[in-house]
Amino acid sequence: MQNIAVIGYGVVGSGTVELFEKNKEEICRKIGRDCGIKYICDLRDFPGDKYESKLVKDFNVILNDDDIEVVAEVVGGVTFAYEYTKKLLARGKSVVTSNKELVATHGAELFEIARQNNCNYLFEASVGGGIPIIRPLNKCLAGNSIEQISGILNGTTNFILTKMIREQMTFEDALKMAQELGYAEADPTADVEGHDACRKICILGSLAYGKQIYPQYVHCSGISRITLDDVEYAENAGYGIKLVGTVKPAGNGRISAIVCPRLVPKSSLLASVDDVYNAISVTGDGVGDVLFYGKGAGKLPTASAVVGDIIDCLKHHDRHIMLDWEDCTDPSYVVPYKQTENSMYVRIKAADADAEDLKPAITELFGKVMYLERNGRPDDELAFITPVMVEAKLDDALAKLSESAEIASKIRLM
Repeated sequence: MQNIAVIGYGVVGSGTVELFEKNKEEICRKIGRDCGIKYICDLRDFPGDKYESKLVKDFNVILNDDDIEVVAEVVGGVTFAYEYTKKLLARGKSVVTSNKELVATHGAELFEIARQNNCNYLFEASVGGGIPIIRPLNKCLAGNSIEQISGILNGTTNFILTKMIREQMTFEDALKMAQELGYAEADPTADVEGHDACRKICILGSLAYGKQIYPQYVHCSGISRITLDDVEYAENAGYGIKLVGTVKPAGNGRISAIVCPRLVPKSSLLASVDDVYNAISVTGDGVGDVLFYGKGAGKLPTASAVVGDIIDCLKHHDRHIMLDWEDCTDPSYVVPYKQTENSMYVRIKAADADAEDLKPAITELFGKVMYLERNGRPDDELAFITPVMVEAKLDDALAKLSESAEIASKIRLM
């Protein structure tokens, strides 16, 4: 029976078709019946493609075919994909996706449509590519109260930072290499400014705590301002620099969530995650710390998660799988990041950084700080780590310090 369709024949879509067809016999055995891909929907032509006979350009062909039970939406974005997904679910067709932006923005609404029509909306591939994390959170760790989720959730930024740390590449040179290798888009903004990681931590937090966390309520900063000077200070102090997304309970039914560069102690497992690899650390009150590690993107790793969701939907035809969260449009659900506590790495520029009156002034503003050194530290530069403080107070102190010194860099500690 030909009962599957794929919308989008780009990297992930072609990988999904390739992996399914390669392992079709084994997949059908796992499902317990004959299944197959009937349509591949894309507006482009693919002359000579192995699966050219399955290609269609009209979405309605898929929508109106009663044989289609499951559709893999791997288009991306929140315009056409959103409309397609709503229409498919309303017809009782299950949808699986790698579209993190759509899940993070409209997840609660799409889950409700799926529930009402006794079908499923699954999204394992939306976080961590081929790393299994959604099912473990929803099933294996369901008996735990999740105390925190932290992760390196973007392979592009992790590759760039690895090159900066290992090979002393500048940010600009490392980004260019990432683009040449296909790890970064021509417009890398979503990756390097943290938006991609933000969508992923919103999805994980929404699943763990049961309410939709919207990306616009989560503070997000990227790695484009990190320099080799920062890397050297961090290395000398026993830290690596990683872009980390974190979500955890904040008391009174609220949560704290943020995506930002952090100084991560070398003793931490996350500090050893390099190149395009991702890692997600989950802390549960029963299981303790669990680390999920692997390739966070790529054609076949992501396709692996998509095909896994297709199998799950076909196994549960006409049966709704409980994998969802409720909507929450209250901005106060996410605690403002300035109300949270952090320790901060700070690098300043001053005419005479070693002047006798500057360090006492810093102590007066922040309390006891730890000064850092690097080879060839210039006379007009000083770097230090603050004690843990409420971030609003840290910012006030930095604002006062900026009256006599330039704040060249600030990075939170893990």
